Amino acid sequence: MYKIILFFLPIFVFSQTNFEKGEKLFNQKKYSEANVYFEDCLKSNKNDYKTIEYLGDIAGYYKNWDEAIERYKLLKEKFPKNANYHYKYGGAMGMKAKESNKFKALGMIDEIEESFKTAAKLDTKHIDTRWALVILYLELPAIIGGSEKKSQKYADELMNISKIDGVMAKGHIDEYFERYNSAEKYFLQSVSLTHSATAYKRLINLYNKMKLFQKAKVAQEESDKYNKE
Repeated sequence: MYKIILFFLPIFVFSQTNFEKGEKLFNQKKYSEANVYFEDCLKSNKNDYKTIEYLGDIAGYYKNWDEAIERYKLLKEKFPKNANYHYKYGGAMGMKAKESNKFKALGMIDEIEESFKTAAKLDTKHIDTRWALVILYLELPAIIGGSEKKSQKYADELMNISKIDGVMAKGHIDEYFERYNSAEKYFLQSVSLTHSATAYKRLINLYNKMKLFQKAKVAQEESDKYNKE
């Protein structure tokens, strides 16, 4: 018995070492190098689901959507109650649809929508999924399910989960429909809540779109003050 354990121990240690090296490189955003270690790790254990997720994330970073979809599909089918896997699968599908011709993209819409809605049901506080649904329903033509009302529904849910995300989502919707004055109010609110570079960027982009260049300049100066490197 002990001989059997000692025989498998080097393989286990090797696999763990590969995973740890890959994870460290991934966290350093050295994705290409991390990918090599994760691939080796998967050879030792094809059911290492965390490694599969990392490989899906790396594939997505490099816009290898087919590989990312394959990785996430395996995960969501293995763990159907995991909201994040449904979200990532829908996201990879959505990005592939954007790069496909219109007819192919149309055939993918239902699955993308269902993946995001499933993730939202499984996790009532999943912020990224609700952002995805806000954007999906804004960009879809009305004839195939696009609707401001649906976008606003998920923006309202965001407001209940995270005020800053809700405010930004409301501003995003108003900006999309060129209700710039209303969008400005939301983005100003988001700036007052966080003073983050992201909030200022949305406000500055809006001012540039409105050709309010002096306001954009003032907002940039404020952003620089609050977001010093």
